[in-house]
Formats: sequence, C-alpha cells, structure tokens
Amino acid sequence: MRRTAALTSRALGPLVATGLLTAAYAVRETRQYTMRRVAVTTLPPGAAPLRVLHLSDLHLTPRQRRKQAWLRDLRDLPRDERPDLVVNTGDNLSHRDAVPHVVDALGPLLDLPGVFVHGSNDYFEPSMRNPFRYLLPDDGRRHVHVPQLPWRELSRRFTDAGWLDLTNTAGRLTVGDLVLAFAGVDDPHLEYDDLESVVPADAAADLRLGVAHAPYLRVLDRFVAQGYDAVVAGHTHGGQVCLPWPGGGRALVTNCDLDPSRARGLHRHPAGSRPGDAGSAWLHVSAGLGTNPYTQVRVACRPEATLLTLLPRG
Repeated sequence: MRRTAALTSRALGPLVATGLLTAAYAVRETRQYTMRRVAVTTLPPGAAPLRVLHLSDLHLTPRQRRKQAWLRDLRDLPRDERPDLVVNTGDNLSHRDAVPHVVDALGPLLDLPGVFVHGSNDYFEPSMRNPFRYLLPDDGRRHVHVPQLPWRELSRRFTDAGWLDLTNTAGRLTVGDLVLAFAGVDDPHLEYDDLESVVPADAAADLRLGVAHAPYLRVLDRFVAQGYDAVVAGHTHGGQVCLPWPGGGRALVTNCDLDPSRARGLHRHPAGSRPGDAGSAWLHVSAGLGTNPYTQVRVACRPEATLLTLLPRG
C-alpha cells in the first residue's frame, strides 16, 4: 500500500509541476503584446497604400498599466508604419472606471480618422465564471444582468474626437485621396445586430469595409452579399487557449459560429473562396489585446494589434 502511494506521488509530482509552469506561462503571455503586420491587395489600381490600425478587445481596467503604456507607444511607430485610419472593433472596457484610461492610452490615435463599434463588454461589466466553459460550444446564454458599463461616455469621447460610430449604421470617410464606405453592426454576440442596416455597398467608393465586433456567419454573409470588399472583427481572442503548432497556435474555439481555423488573422469569406471570386470578401479577425479580467490566461495566442497595409490591385 505504501509503495503504491509512493508511486502515485512520484507520478503526480511532474504533472503538478507541469501544470503550474503552464499556468504561470499562460498568465505571462497575456502581457506579451505584439504588433502584427499584414498586407492585403484590395484598393483600386494606382491608389496609394492605406495603413489601417485594427484594435480590438482591449478589456482595459485602470490597473493594467503595462497594457496602457504599450498602447501609448503606438504613437511612436516608425514614420512608414504610422496608420492612416484606426478601426476599433469593441470590447474596450472591463471596468466601470476604465473610460478615461482608454482615452488616455489611445492618445493621439484619436486624432486620426477612425471608426468603431461596441462589444458586449463595453455594455456589461465582466463577471466571474467557470473558465472551462469557454472551451465548450456556445450555448447561447448571455450574462446581461450584471451592471452596465459607461458605454455612452465611451461613445461620446470617441465621436467627440471625430471617430465614426458604426452601430447599426453606414458612413463615409475621406482619407487622403481615398473615399471609404463603411457599414457596421452592433454586437452580434448579444444579438444586437440589425442586418437590415447593412445597406448595399457604395459602388463609387474606393474601398467598402464592413465592421463588427463578433464575426458571426450571418453578419459576414450579409456584408458579402451587400458587396463589401473586406470585413474586420474581433471577439474570438484568437481562441485564447490554443494548441501550440508550427506557424502559430491552433484555436480550439471561437466563442461564436466562426470555424476555429479562422479565429484570427487574414482569410477569405466564404471559407475556401479566393481573391476575385464573385460573392466573396477578405476577413480579418483580431486576437485582441486583452482577456476577461477573471481569466487572464493565453496559450500560443499572444495579445495583438494589427497594422493592415491595404495595397492597390494590379
């Protein structure tokens, strides 16, 4: 009996040590902020390149000073990487006092042309949940009974800075010599999206861009059907806890009905389509810069912002 207990103890020791090391790394990875750089050909022939900074899922709290400092440093990007446009796909907040910290961290980025939509964690305060539920299929339950966050103040601060609120509406911006047409929806994860608000894309614009927080298939299909060249979204956290894999972690879940193979990065929609295919568009999903403050872990999925360089066709 004693020998069996000793053998069991020896077997459990390495497993416990491995688990503790993995947990420590998973917490550390949440602070390994990364700037990804992606180029995509989607502008008219002869147009100048357009640099788009895609920010998503900051999930900011006042005490996250390292994340705030990293965001402030974005104002000092090299001249050839300074963005022309900012697209913010929501979930900026994770605390009722976070709005001034978001605004301060974004700093001069708010002086650039920008567009935004909100996510569920802009509307409602995050709560403690079983973290293993995140690895299960979405059961459709939503935690909307918790206290509301000051999303109206966040919207006001963004719009006062000149950013375009795309909540279930369309709009236009002129950036440099380019006319950009946008359509956006409110958070699909909470089923706040109004697909009828996604009007046919402006054929006269140089670029037609769909913006959503959560990349649910019904929303992506609507943008594509209405003629948008590309769609940007966040929400998935890139899978957050991924299997280590050559070339990047492999996501297990997306927290929506998007397939895990497209949980982050640049893809086509519908899946399997190619550039130039009728009825298709580019899709960029950000893995985001944050997590729910009660589940601050990431594995093989570093927090990120993305500099999308849009290039002319041909």
